[in-house]
Amino acid sequence: MNEAMNGAMNGLIDGTMSITSWTGLLLGAAALLYLSGAALSTLIWTSRRPASKADTGNAKPFSILKPLAGLEPELYENLRSFCEQDYPEYQVIFGAQADDDPALALARRLQSEFPQLDIQVVSGDHISCINRKIANLAYMAKFARHEYLVASDSSTRVAPHYLNELATHLSDPEVGVVTCLYWGRPTGSIFSRLGALYMNEWFTPSILLGWMLGLRDFGFGSTLALRRTALDGIGGFEALKDQLADDYMLAQLLRQRGLRTVLSRYLVQTTVHEASYSSLWQHELRWVRAVCILQPIGHALSLITHTVPMTLLAALLTYGETWNWLMPCAAVALRLIMHMIALRASGIRCAPFILLLPLREATSFAVWLGSYFGRHVQWRGHKFAVHPNGNMEEVQ
Repeated sequence: MNEAMNGAMNGLIDGTMSITSWTGLLLGAAALLYLSGAALSTLIWTSRRPASKADTGNAKPFSILKPLAGLEPELYENLRSFCEQDYPEYQVIFGAQADDDPALALARRLQSEFPQLDIQVVSGDHISCINRKIANLAYMAKFARHEYLVASDSSTRVAPHYLNELATHLSDPEVGVVTCLYWGRPTGSIFSRLGALYMNEWFTPSILLGWMLGLRDFGFGSTLALRRTALDGIGGFEALKDQLADDYMLAQLLRQRGLRTVLSRYLVQTTVHEASYSSLWQHELRWVRAVCILQPIGHALSLITHTVPMTLLAALLTYGETWNWLMPCAAVALRLIMHMIALRASGIRCAPFILLLPLREATSFAVWLGSYFGRHVQWRGHKFAVHPNGNMEEVQ
């Protein structure tokens, strides 16, 4: 009797170990397959030739909205890049909520340096918004003179052909919004380098892979180009006044009206400045928690994007198998390949980057886990509670 029970228990244990091993194998394979696809997608996307130049004879003018909120590293260079566009006609509107915002001084400097360009510098707002950037954009839109609009974050830097690239897509009446992914450009601190690594080797490759697989459910504050009539059709910027992920929601509202989201093949640069590990953590937690709230299934599935931690877990689950150590080794090799592809494609080179990869892996995974613990985010010194529909409520 005892021998029979022991045999049954041993069989059950062996079966459990077999299931555990299969679970580990599938988890490790999924993580490795993801990173292989992300690296390949990045290589293919960044190797494509630039779009053909728009017909400048029929090119419609743009109004560029640049919301400002205080001085930031490299702000002048970023703003100046929008004044150097190789495009027939465009307007640049720099706006801040406060009249004494120091960033307005840089905007006025550009106004004097480019007298031939239609540049307006404005301050104020006319709606009550939890999202202060949206309050700024809604006010600035009152001064826009053209049908084509571009809203772009102050940290964004672009090349002279930027507007031309956007115009090639906006001429299609079925396009609702054209958006751009970005390469992170660190300001020099170790924390800014960690932030740039996340953008260039985790975030951007994952979006490029998703796009190539047919996903279109996104929009990025680096560039949101659209027609004025489309914006009015969703209620203007005012429709986003309490949203945390205003860029995502703008594109989502346009998709609900049957209009397409287009991802421009041109990747802009965004300045990454983090003064401390705490600011880096809060910044990334705000992004990832927004995804967790608005796209809970996709966020849960993004677990496999943390390739090295997942293959280490897979190795533990397949403990005893002679091949289990191969998965973490393959993950490290693929991560180094992804690192080289991103460096080559972005042109942003810094030797110590590679030494930060282990810390970056650990931080990315910790932020992903942390997104499930709480519904609050920090944004420009204010704390907000985020509701399931993405609306924010300031917490005193």
